[in-house]
Amino acid sequence: MKSLKRILPFALILCMFVCLFSGTASAEGKKMVIGDTTFNAENWEETIDPHRTYNGWPCIRYGVGETLIHYTDTMELEPWLATEWKNDGNNTWTITLRDGIKFSSGRDMDAEAVKQCFEHLLANHDRAPGDTKIVDIQADGQRLTITTSEPNPALMNYLGDPYACIIDVDASDFETGISVGTGPYKAVDMLMDDHITLVPNEYYWDGTPKLDELTIRTISDRNTLALALEGGEVDAAYGVAYDAYSKFENPNFQFSSIQTSRAFFGCMNMQSAVIQDPAVRKAIVMGIDREGFVIALLDGHGVPGYGPFPEGFSTFGSEHLNTLGYDPDGAKAVLEEAGWVDTDGDGIREKDGQKLTIRWLTYPSRAELPLLAESAQATLKDIGIDVDINNTANRREFLATMDFDVYASALVTAPSGDPQYFFTTSCVPGMSYNFGAYENEHVNDLLHQLSTEFDTAKRAELAIELQQTILDDSGYVFCSFLEMSMISKANVSNWNAHACDYYEVTVDLDIG
Repeated sequence: MKSLKRILPFALILCMFVCLFSGTASAEGKKMVIGDTTFNAENWEETIDPHRTYNGWPCIRYGVGETLIHYTDTMELEPWLATEWKNDGNNTWTITLRDGIKFSSGRDMDAEAVKQCFEHLLANHDRAPGDTKIVDIQADGQRLTITTSEPNPALMNYLGDPYACIIDVDASDFETGISVGTGPYKAVDMLMDDHITLVPNEYYWDGTPKLDELTIRTISDRNTLALALEGGEVDAAYGVAYDAYSKFENPNFQFSSIQTSRAFFGCMNMQSAVIQDPAVRKAIVMGIDREGFVIALLDGHGVPGYGPFPEGFSTFGSEHLNTLGYDPDGAKAVLEEAGWVDTDGDGIREKDGQKLTIRWLTYPSRAELPLLAESAQATLKDIGIDVDINNTANRREFLATMDFDVYASALVTAPSGDPQYFFTTSCVPGMSYNFGAYENEHVNDLLHQLSTEFDTAKRAELAIELQQTILDDSGYVFCSFLEMSMISKANVSNWNAHACDYYEVTVDLDIG
């Protein structure tokens, strides 16, 4: 009996230890960490509030928000939160919403909730009102009726944009930027430029999330991100430096890659005295070696760019355009004819006592952009143009004061599979991405025609003419298109790259 009394306390302690250990393991669950270079203020992705600038991208990428329609990898529309939609041939759209969907707050997603979401979007977002042209929304059960101010054939394309993520306006916190969506995960913690913590949405409508906790870590430096993946600090990475790829070409890691319409391009500052010279703009376009840039500096991970859309993209790719390629001798001749000559023999041309110096503004969060700046600096020097590079995370200050000659950035030019987006954002005076103050009356007229044309063949014709017009102006210099590669450990499954660059975290994402 004494021995039994001695044994019982030890057995009880052992039992408690086992239970405690098991409980901890259960509480910890299945966790995963993704490192991302783009979730930061520098990239205008500060929160997951889709109604704030470009914050809709992390909202949809990280599985918090979903839109009415979904894009295939050929950029065609398919149902998602909406099951069908139709237009009356004019200004009215009728959209049927999917039954049985709840927000992660537990609220039903009905037409009234979607109406409330869109009204908040239109009242707060900088691009959505002009894109969608919505003037009235009516809700009836699961049916939404939208009226636009004029025929808008691209409406459903725009309603697949990340800013159109359907969120519960009542449950979302617009001060902190934590939104409540219908996706497989919900945010429980977020610190700008640092991380976001996600847990499963218990009400998710399309399956059961596999992870108990998902953390997105902001690691803006691409080499640091590569080290974090190599060292096991993160399980997957978006934005690893190209020269680090070889470290992960082994059975311990896997790549998911796809060509996209994310263009790396420069817009000319049309308010700059030197850029107002059409010969200088044309020489810059002719003086950049796109193929050399892609092969030598991107290690072939991309394609050269000659227009707003890649070759073979839909029916309005760059193969339909008359474009200027790399032609250093031709560029020299253009400058000579315009009076830009090297009189002092230092290799840099002058005119009326002014050196031909171009202030090239770019930023570091996209690894391709600093490399593009270096490539342009080298090849433009060969034709007598000095390039002064300003590679800064504080680009907004210089954009606001127009303190640049060429601004090189990255933009998905056809995020909705339709050509209209690029021109409305980047080529119309006063619009959000028209950083160079480009203006052309013919472009404005063509864009007005495009915005009301429902026939897809005619839309393609207008898109081609629009592209050719801005290229003939040399108002932009297109350099390359991204081959997006996401790298993960071998035990990660269903983390895949998509052509639209949106759908990273899905209900099927898992780690072994």
